[in-house]
Amino acid sequence: MALFDLPLEQLREYRPDVPEPADFDEFWKTTLTEAGGFGLDVRLEPYDAGLVTVDVLDVAFAGWGGHPIKAWLVKPKGVEGPLPCVVEYIGYSGGRSYPWAHTTYPAAGWAHFVMDTRGQGFGNWQPGDTADPYGTTGPTNKGWMTQGLESPEHYYYRRVFTDAYRAVDVAKGIDGIDPDRIVVAGGSQGGGITQAVGGLRDDLAGAMIDVPFLTHFRRAVTITDAFPYQEIVEFLSGQRLREDRVFATLDYFDGLHFAARGTAPALYSVGLMDDVCPPSTVFAAYNRWQGEKRITVWPWNRHEGGGIHQRGEHLQFLAERR
Repeated sequence: MALFDLPLEQLREYRPDVPEPADFDEFWKTTLTEAGGFGLDVRLEPYDAGLVTVDVLDVAFAGWGGHPIKAWLVKPKGVEGPLPCVVEYIGYSGGRSYPWAHTTYPAAGWAHFVMDTRGQGFGNWQPGDTADPYGTTGPTNKGWMTQGLESPEHYYYRRVFTDAYRAVDVAKGIDGIDPDRIVVAGGSQGGGITQAVGGLRDDLAGAMIDVPFLTHFRRAVTITDAFPYQEIVEFLSGQRLREDRVFATLDYFDGLHFAARGTAPALYSVGLMDDVCPPSTVFAAYNRWQGEKRITVWPWNRHEGGGIHQRGEHLQFLAERR
């Protein structure tokens, strides 16, 4: 994949005028208030992962609708004092995997809370362990992008973003975690979820947002042929009369609007050859972020972005917040 989007100098100034729903804030306030009617119902079970320098807890809590959501908490063993914590969200189709996949941040002195994504986690990438009992309420394409597109109230990511918001509340309430040093993190879908949580909360110590998905929908579906955005295109190619309704729903979940409300220090990353989450969609959100921020640009990379090199950027960002 060659460079296909705007030149870097234009990306750094790219600020599209994308109107948001007039009741965007009210929609999310109502959503989170309704979710708050369910107790977090946190359950922590020690898990023997065969690891000797970390402790592992198998976590369950009540997400949207009181539905059970799984997570891992991996903590450095024998470290005194309240620990800072990274709350991580996973990329598209992946699940929480296994504890031994999540040892880098504990090695740096941070607790690591890894939220499973409801209904995802299949195949041979990262297995998951959380169902989505809600199901779908209308026509849908394969995957999750079109589940419930007939209205914001029924859209799949309303449930996921609410789960993710509550995951931070869970982490803050666990003994041994410092509630004032919570950093949210994720890449791709996880980056989009991180961006949403960063826009919905004002009590975070930081946000690490890598190659975020779920951002600038209207441009993404016209500039790339890659999936998962193509799930929306395929849906509309058959549901020709639903275009206005589809985008009216997606406007409540667009990372651009969450980024405009993000106040925590943020570390973004982007691959300039990324055809899955095009660079202009990433910069459109980054340029709207309100808090202290910086972005790592990987000129020769696609959706993998900085890969293991970006993990080094994470460690530097976290070291600044210990």
